[in-house]
Amino acid sequence: MKITSAEFVTSAPGIKHCPEGGKYPEVGFVGRSNVGKSSLINKLVNRKNLARTSKTPGRTQLLNYFLINNTFYIVDFPGYGFARVPENIRASWGKMIEEYLKNRKELRGVVLLVDIRHKPTAQDVQMFEWLQHYNIPTAIVATKADKLSRNQQLKQEKIIKAALGLENENILLFSSQTGKGKDELLDLLSELIET
Repeated sequence: MKITSAEFVTSAPGIKHCPEGGKYPEVGFVGRSNVGKSSLINKLVNRKNLARTSKTPGRTQLLNYFLINNTFYIVDFPGYGFARVPENIRASWGKMIEEYLKNRKELRGVVLLVDIRHKPTAQDVQMFEWLQHYNIPTAIVATKADKLSRNQQLKQEKIIKAALGLENENILLFSSQTGKGKDELLDLLSELIET
C-alpha cells in the first residue's frame, strides 16, 4: 500500500460520536502513553504533524480519526498507563476503548504498540488478552527499534513474545526515526482492511 492522502477527520469522546458507520473500515492503534503512537502514525503517512506528538504522555484523550487514501480510517486511541492523568479520566478512557472495541462494526483489527526497550506492562498484556478474547485481529508492533542493536532487538523480541504468550506470531519492529518496518506495517494494514 502507498499512502497518498491522510487527513484528520474528528476526535470522538465515545462510540456515539464516531463517524457515520458503514462507510470505511477502521484500524485501531493502541498502546501505553509514550510508546510513540503519534510518531509512528506520522511516519506511516509521511506527515510531520498529522497526529500530534507531545513531550507530555497522556495527551491523546479521545478517539482520533484519520482518513487514509479516502478508503479507511486509522483510529488513534488514548494511551494507557500514565500515572499523572487523573484516575476518573483514566477510567473513562478504559470504558470508551472497551465500548469501541466491543461494538464498532467497522473495526477490522488493532495495531498494539509496545516499546521494544521494555518488557510489556501488565496493561499491555491485559489489552492483548482482551483483543484475543474478542477475536480482534491484532498486529504487535515494537516501536523505537533504532534505540537497540540487532542483538538487543532479538533479546527483547523474545521477552515480548514470552510476556504476551506468543509462539509462532511475528512481532514487527518499527522505527519512526529510520522508517524500519514501515513498508511491512503498510502491507499489514492492507491485509486488515481487506478482511
